[in-house]
Amino acid sequence: VINGDPMPLSFAQQRLWFMDQLESGTSLYNIPAAYLLKGPLNVEALEQSVNEVLRRHTSLRTYFITSDDGSPAQLIAPATPFKLPQRDLRDLPDAEREIEVKRLLAEETNKPFQLSVAPLLRCLLLQTGAEEHVFILTVHHIAADGWSMGVFVRELAALYEAYLEQRPSTLPELPVQYADFAVWQRNWLRGEVFDRLLDYWRQRLQNAPARLALPADKPRPAIQTYRGSAQFKSISPELAQSLTDLSNREGVTPYMTLLAGFNTLLHYYTGQSDIVIGTDVANRNRGETESLIGFFINELALRTDLSGNPTFRELLKLVRETALGAYAHQDLPFEYLVEQLQPNRDLSHSPLVQV
Repeated sequence: VINGDPMPLSFAQQRLWFMDQLESGTSLYNIPAAYLLKGPLNVEALEQSVNEVLRRHTSLRTYFITSDDGSPAQLIAPATPFKLPQRDLRDLPDAEREIEVKRLLAEETNKPFQLSVAPLLRCLLLQTGAEEHVFILTVHHIAADGWSMGVFVRELAALYEAYLEQRPSTLPELPVQYADFAVWQRNWLRGEVFDRLLDYWRQRLQNAPARLALPADKPRPAIQTYRGSAQFKSISPELAQSLTDLSNREGVTPYMTLLAGFNTLLHYYTGQSDIVIGTDVANRNRGETESLIGFFINELALRTDLSGNPTFRELLKLVRETALGAYAHQDLPFEYLVEQLQPNRDLSHSPLVQV
């Protein structure tokens, strides 16, 4: 409903809206991406493609208001023309140009969104050569997730190809929008369905350890800072193939095999036999949601009991059972689970899961 009555938020949206109220003006929930485009570029066709994606997916044109009772609601802005901002960096020397691209990328990544202003998407096109561009895309997490970024890029590529050849879009109209999902989720996740899901998770996480005692060389700060970094490591094709072969033999997915390995590592570091690991799940277990841009992702708490010194094959079976059970009950929003279980809250670490 465009410019109609305010609509409820999905549970995932409500979680991020609440976080935004606690810490407004943060870029913590920005999803940044940058794409290197090589070859001749028709900027007009690219801009037209971005506009069509915005028209198709109302989640990107959604903005959020606070009702009189203090609760949030979402509204959808009409699809107005979106002008693609551009910067020409060709006059800069190579070294300076590279620095400027990185600076602009950091600037776009760290610029906060206002949830009350649509669209919750920014684009910037940098021309870095005669036939080279960098396309920077930033979306707020309340409007999209990792899966959504794949949808965005696939649609943008298909639309660009069509408009380049002056053909109309061949993408089918979307049967539902994200706001429809939010309303459906609110109506569906109640009563018997809610109780069944909650009962499963209560049982799985009963008396779970409050904290994973990872050894650290510095005391944990009183309040989480969220500062951190990433480290990347490649494994050899031979080891990757061995892991795949082992997974096939044991009837598990490679993810389950790596999860069992991670459990083993955490057990080694902490000495704990009761390990709870958080994992993101796409939460798109209905066909209608697969082609939508929106915030569907949920967090699952995967608890594994390593007591009794199981063999790795035995551990694989435990992990398989844990993962399949969690996937079958993935619809309960993580924040609702925390609310219902009411663990002791401590600002120094996340509730239920810390890894």
